[in-house]
Amino acid sequence: MAHSHSAQDPVIEQQRVIIPSKHGEKLVGLLHETGSKEIVILCHGFRSRKDYNTMVNLAAALEKEGISVFRFDFAGNGESEGSFQYGNYSREADDLHAVIQHFSGENRVVSAIVGHSKGGNMVLLYASKYRDIHILVNVSGRYDLNRGIAERLGEDFMQIIKKDGYIDVKNKTGGVEYRVTEESLMERLRTDMHEACLKIDKECRVLTVHGSADEIIPIEDALEFAKIIPNHKLHIVEGANHGYTSHQTELASVVVNFIKTVLEQDKVAP
Repeated sequence: MAHSHSAQDPVIEQQRVIIPSKHGEKLVGLLHETGSKEIVILCHGFRSRKDYNTMVNLAAALEKEGISVFRFDFAGNGESEGSFQYGNYSREADDLHAVIQHFSGENRVVSAIVGHSKGGNMVLLYASKYRDIHILVNVSGRYDLNRGIAERLGEDFMQIIKKDGYIDVKNKTGGVEYRVTEESLMERLRTDMHEACLKIDKECRVLTVHGSADEIIPIEDALEFAKIIPNHKLHIVEGANHGYTSHQTELASVVVNFIKTVLEQDKVAP
């Protein structure tokens, strides 16, 4: 899809790119090609997709600065292959790794990875496992993965899952939206963000952005990240909810400025 631009704007081409995952699933994404060697990768959140407004708006803000961007669907979400799995933290880190390797193989430099909500967790978990990306942006990620489960699955989720082996999460009309297996629940509970953050390379520059009115993940989670990640900057967006419904512009400018500043400092560094 080519977009019409005025004469002074760079022409941005959006290209559909399909990348095979380590597990043999096709991951589908959109590349906003500005011609820059550097590329920023965007990671969506839980039961979300690459077309979520925060992903689209961040991509637009970065491409305006001449930086190429890739936003993609994790396996089992959006257009990508695979069935949706609850939890799935380690497999999504593998998906992200496949995407980064794809672009490195094309002689691109993945300069930053940015994730919203669960995507924020993916960015941090990725960096705790691989040491090839030096700019991380965690937008409203969750620090304590024991929290937020009862809200979705009910207070007695542990008893039910032990008894039945799974819980079906239903929508308002009673249809099953997704199934949570005992294995996937335990994978989430075993994922220790504190432990992961301690493994992030000290040279890695990390920005955490969180809305002060986040109704899904409390602001305390952002403060915990700030305590334990060494090279860390915290930005609280006053009044913003979890989806930054009325704060998209502020969110985009905070993220873009952080990435640009670090890239410029790196260029000047001896």
